[in-house]
Amino acid sequence: MPEIEEYEYELKIPKERVAILIGIKGKVKKQFEEYGQCRIEVDSKEGDVKLSGKDSVKLYMMRDLIKAIGRGFNPDIAQLLLKQDYCLEVISLTDFARSPESMQRLKGRVIGAKGKSRSIIEKLTETFISVYGKTISIIGTTESVAVAKRAIETLLEGGQHSAVYKSLEKARRELKRREIEGM
Repeated sequence: MPEIEEYEYELKIPKERVAILIGIKGKVKKQFEEYGQCRIEVDSKEGDVKLSGKDSVKLYMMRDLIKAIGRGFNPDIAQLLLKQDYCLEVISLTDFARSPESMQRLKGRVIGAKGKSRSIIEKLTETFISVYGKTISIIGTTESVAVAKRAIETLLEGGQHSAVYKSLEKARRELKRREIEGM
């Protein structure tokens, strides 16, 4: 009987996110290894993570889950990626800003005063948004993530908040209408 091939992924997460991936007494890491039927090796000094296992689909899902933790999501939200139809989208701020100052300003546009803008986008699209480092990441259903990504990119390109919210409300009504018709 032929040996089942083992698959591997290597990725890097920020060193300050390693403790979140491992969890208290290794609980989070152990939970992920069990679900993904894989081994997770973490170099906490460098932030290198190596995944290996025999189930390529679960391994791919675990890679996205670990990437989400590295992009600022807590493990409970990152685990949504294990559901069918959920995905992670990462927007690089370096595509929109050249200097650290303009990057900071753009983060502020997406987050808004006291987190209001991010909260409105999350509510209207039923997604989770993390602004971390040089990225803005979104977790949600494939359709919702696409709508949230469009809204965030519009803000990053200088679009008005009110116009973005209006388009989000319209997209939300459209999604709800399609859900009702699909029942």
